[in-house]
Amino acid sequence: MSSSTKLINNCPNDSTFDLPPLSLDSEGIAHDFKHYYVHTFGRDRDCLSAYYPYRALATTLRDRLMERWKTTRQAYDETGCKRAYYLSLEFLMGRALSNATFNLDLDEAVARGLHTLGLELEELASIEPDPGLGNGGLGRLAACFLDSCATLQLPVRGYGLRYEYGMFRQIIENGAQVEEPDHWMREGNPWEIERPEFTQRIQFGGRTETHRDPSGRILVSWVDSHDVLAVPYDIPVPGYRNDTVNTLRLWKAAATDEFDLDEFNAGSYTESVAQKNDAEHITMVLYPNDASENGKELRLRQQYFLASASIKDVLRDWIRLHGPDFSRFADLNCFQLNDTHPAVSVAELMRQLMDEHHLEWKDAWDITRRTMAYTNHTLLPEALERWPVRLFRQLLPRILEIIFEINARFLAEVALRWPGDLDRQRRMSLIEEGYDPQVRMAYLAIVGSFSVNGVAALHSQLLVEGLFRDFNELWPEKFNNKTNGVTPRRWLAMCNPGLRDLLDETIGTGWGRDLEQLSRLAPYAEDSAFRTRWHEIKQANKARLAEQISALCGVEFPLEAMFDVQVKRIHEYKRQLLNVLHVVHLYNRIKRGDTANWTPRSVLIGGKAAPGYVMAKQIIKLINNVAHVVNMDPATAGLLRVAFVPDYRVSLMEVIAPGTDLSEQISTAGKEASGTGNMKFMMNGAVTIGTLDGANIEIREQVGEDHFFLFGLTAAGVESMRGHYDPNAIIASDRALMDVMNLLESGHFNQFETGAFDSVILSIRNPHDPWMTAADFRSYVEAQERAAAAYRDREHWLRMSILNTAHSGHFSSDRTIAEYNRDIWHLETVAPKSAA
Repeated sequence: MSSSTKLINNCPNDSTFDLPPLSLDSEGIAHDFKHYYVHTFGRDRDCLSAYYPYRALATTLRDRLMERWKTTRQAYDETGCKRAYYLSLEFLMGRALSNATFNLDLDEAVARGLHTLGLELEELASIEPDPGLGNGGLGRLAACFLDSCATLQLPVRGYGLRYEYGMFRQIIENGAQVEEPDHWMREGNPWEIERPEFTQRIQFGGRTETHRDPSGRILVSWVDSHDVLAVPYDIPVPGYRNDTVNTLRLWKAAATDEFDLDEFNAGSYTESVAQKNDAEHITMVLYPNDASENGKELRLRQQYFLASASIKDVLRDWIRLHGPDFSRFADLNCFQLNDTHPAVSVAELMRQLMDEHHLEWKDAWDITRRTMAYTNHTLLPEALERWPVRLFRQLLPRILEIIFEINARFLAEVALRWPGDLDRQRRMSLIEEGYDPQVRMAYLAIVGSFSVNGVAALHSQLLVEGLFRDFNELWPEKFNNKTNGVTPRRWLAMCNPGLRDLLDETIGTGWGRDLEQLSRLAPYAEDSAFRTRWHEIKQANKARLAEQISALCGVEFPLEAMFDVQVKRIHEYKRQLLNVLHVVHLYNRIKRGDTANWTPRSVLIGGKAAPGYVMAKQIIKLINNVAHVVNMDPATAGLLRVAFVPDYRVSLMEVIAPGTDLSEQISTAGKEASGTGNMKFMMNGAVTIGTLDGANIEIREQVGEDHFFLFGLTAAGVESMRGHYDPNAIIASDRALMDVMNLLESGHFNQFETGAFDSVILSIRNPHDPWMTAADFRSYVEAQERAAAAYRDREHWLRMSILNTAHSGHFSSDRTIAEYNRDIWHLETVAPKSAA
């Protein structure tokens, strides 16, 4: 055992750790800041870097979090409460400094303390990089959920991976996406605490051996494996002004201490360190491209590494508090699997309970099925992960044996319910047979869980009617809905201080903990003085956003224009392509002189395409080419501007959401599980244009159909059109769409790049286009015309904006987490002593 992980036998008594509470006033904060700046980081007045003042402030605030972190953990231990664990391969946390100051209610004290030193809080906060621990909505949702768990004082710990490199940094060159490494931890991360004493050993490869113990019981050992260490790093997650600080524990992969000295002495330097390099690759990068065999292997390694380390940690903690008796484990623990990525946790918990803690299959399976809960986030069958059996056999031989056994017992249950229905058994099997048999990870999650939920009402309905219909017929009691939400702290109070102050003044401050109180805002939509103030705040937010777009894109957005925004991951089902077709339509109208009653419009699109997703990258290229042509044409001045913002991320969304007028949520109906960007825009007073898809349906129900611009086919309409969809006939019958296609097909937007967009054009004209872009074009244009007309009536638009915010309370992640807890976790609220 290394010196860093060696444990002491006799802990010092509590008085050893007694310290007076840290000051929360501006003088105390300034004093500690100077201490760290001078003594810890060794800087003085000659330092020209803003990074070290940021580090000094981060450390000052972390100390104050640490006090509350300790008392929170002690409260959980002392009460013996039930706990939940949120397992996710992504946590898109956003910047921590501004979140800490806000949730600790230290904004004013910190700002005053820094001001005495000639520093500005906002400037130091902007130094912090966005942590690269997630891709998009899935990771940001996980971050919102952790915020709400801490705010509701629920004992929930997040488990994820500590990626050295994030998704990637997106650069736009000649209109095309170029990926650069996102080394977000180059300067370190002041918010994390390494906990090497809780390091876990994770097995890969090797083989299994079966033997009997003296009592005749069959035991299985996983031997000759190539092991990797999982080193935990803890990040504090503060609740909103309640002294609770929960934990996000991230695992870093490291090599074991074994070193092949013979290889080294023989001169084989590369081979001697190969094991170290292979180990560290596991947490090197978020989402390796799994188009290759190596990519698939690394992705499966990541998933098992997360599951095994996290479950070992939970069992270690259980034994620390309760000893080796697992009879009450299921009563006091719950694992929430965030999408299919951690599904291997089902088999891994079985392995640890049986192989390491010597429980019988029956007892281990009872515990597993009472503690695992699975959230599904997709309606796309291709996104339900499947891994080759041969890859499992190579990497995780013991896990594969357990999956086979789970499947055999499960199929016996299916056969008992539907005797002789071999087709149903084939459909429901955890193993998809074929030339290269696959393990269906979503099915493993369903079979091994007591709860399976979707993330919007339509999504959950479509799951039980479609993808998981067989399982719903077997276990209807397992399936439920938990409509997503977002934290109002980051996505309204922090990112929109002008609106926050107006809300506080108008309806009080209670909405920060109970967002439903925003409904009291509705009557003020009829108050002209209030609408004027609302407009002034929105214009200030638009000015801030326009400044960012000018700096990042070189495009000037006039403030009187409607800010029409679509920012999200680039994917065909999200239909950024439909958006750019409308831009081309508007451009064509301008060129034809059809500008009577025109509404000036500034269109902003942003998002990253997966590196291997060719069509998505071509759509980015098309957007940028169209933007270049539109913005360079003198005829569009004052009428239309278009920009693609590069490297879309959390900190950018914090500027975009408050400055948006029209929120584009235009996915093909039946394809978006929920969406959360739609909620962030709504909270900040944007009006939605969208299909009846995901949470759009519930947004429209909350705000009312008169304050939502609806268009497009329904999910049922999309399905009914399949098999006889004729986009070419639709194009031929719609003069506006024909004109748009003519501009694309003539090469007007790629005059020096022949054939650059042929595949995009073919996808629109393809009768098998699953996204039905052409089918929704006419309806979309008409909805856009209604939105443009509404925007020209400023007072009417302001009423709509106010009512969208007023009716956004349902979409707080506090409500979502309260529902998870009521229906799935059944945790008790636990307040630390300092909060009593």
